[in-house]
Amino acid sequence: MDSGESAPGETGRPLLHDLGHRLGELIAALYPDEQKRPGYARLSRMIRESTGGTISATYLWELVTGRKRNVTLEQLGVLAEFFGVPLEYFVNDEVTRRVTAQLALATALRDAKVRHLALRAEGLSPASLDALLTIVNEARRVENLDRVGKKVHDAGEQPDRHEDHRP
Repeated sequence: MDSGESAPGETGRPLLHDLGHRLGELIAALYPDEQKRPGYARLSRMIRESTGGTISATYLWELVTGRKRNVTLEQLGVLAEFFGVPLEYFVNDEVTRRVTAQLALATALRDAKVRHLALRAEGLSPASLDALLTIVNEARRVENLDRVGKKVHDAGEQPDRHEDHRP
C-alpha cells in the first residue's frame, strides 16, 4: 500500500503508518550515538538552517513518535532534503528498503575496522570472498547477530553472482 491508498477503516488519508519509524531510522543513522543525538528543538533548528523549511520541534517529535501523521508534501520534501533521501522514502516501501540498505552500509563503514576489512578484501577472487563471508557469517552466528547478506537480499538488491566473474 505504498501508493497512497488508505488502510481499511481509515478516512481516506494517505497511509503513512511507518512515517515515525522511518524518521526515527534517519535520525539514528545520522546520529548513531544516542548520547550525542540532538534533541528535537536542535533538529528543528538544523532543518530550518539547512533547508529553509520550518518544522517545529513539537511537530517533529509528534511525527517521530507517531502521534501525528498529517504531514504535507512540502514538509516531507523538507525532511527528505535535510536527511538526503528521496521524497519517496517516506511513502514507498521499495524505496525505503533500498535507502535503509544504503544507510546500513554507510553506518557500518563508519567503523574504521569494517572499512579496513572491506578495503583489504577488494581484488580477492570470488572463492576467497565466499570464504571470508563464511567466516564472517560464522562469527556473527556465534555473537547472535543477523547473517551478513540476508538484509542486503531482503532490501531488494541482487545477490552477487560469483559464477559470472569466473573465466
